Amino acid sequence: MIAIIKYNGGNVSSVQNALNRLNISSVITDDPEQILRADKVIFPGVGEASSTMQLLKEKGLDILIPTLKQPVLGICLGMQLMCNGNEEGNTKGMGIFDISVKRFPPRDLVPHMGWNTVSEQGFSLFTGVEKESDVYFVHSYYCELSDFTTSVCDYILPFSASLQKDNFYAVQFHPEKSGDIGSRILSNFIQL
Repeated sequence: MIAIIKYNGGNVSSVQNALNRLNISSVITDDPEQILRADKVIFPGVGEASSTMQLLKEKGLDILIPTLKQPVLGICLGMQLMCNGNEEGNTKGMGIFDISVKRFPPRDLVPHMGWNTVSEQGFSLFTGVEKESDVYFVHSYYCELSDFTTSVCDYILPFSASLQKDNFYAVQFHPEKSGDIGSRILSNFIQL
């Protein structure tokens, strides 16, 4: 079973629809027991960091997610909340990735929205994906480059397009909105 973490995020249903197109069944849930029993967990995200973290805390998911042992995929805000902290709302994250999330300068060029190239793809989610592929981004904050960085995008400055540590995988872009490439990335995650 694939569990998609429910927390009133804007793209939860679109992630489930993308999995449905791949004939992969999933459940949208905020039940800790159901999440613990899942084979894989997807932590999607569209929204504001501090209010989303508050919703996670109300269900104890901020404590649960970092303890998960199965493969976990964070998407967009999900990726950012897996980091130490976020400048958006001065939000303390879950600390899975020991990096900070910062706002793009200058303000008149954000959000970063649309298709952009991902390079230096270096982990199993990109198996079968051509180098220098374009994926779909919508974000105003970015994860710094670090030892956890597995692909890079350049918008104003280079930033982590994806991260990986142990069983935790994360992408800043939206695979559910990235056409065939996004479908391949989701399928690769399911096959981990």
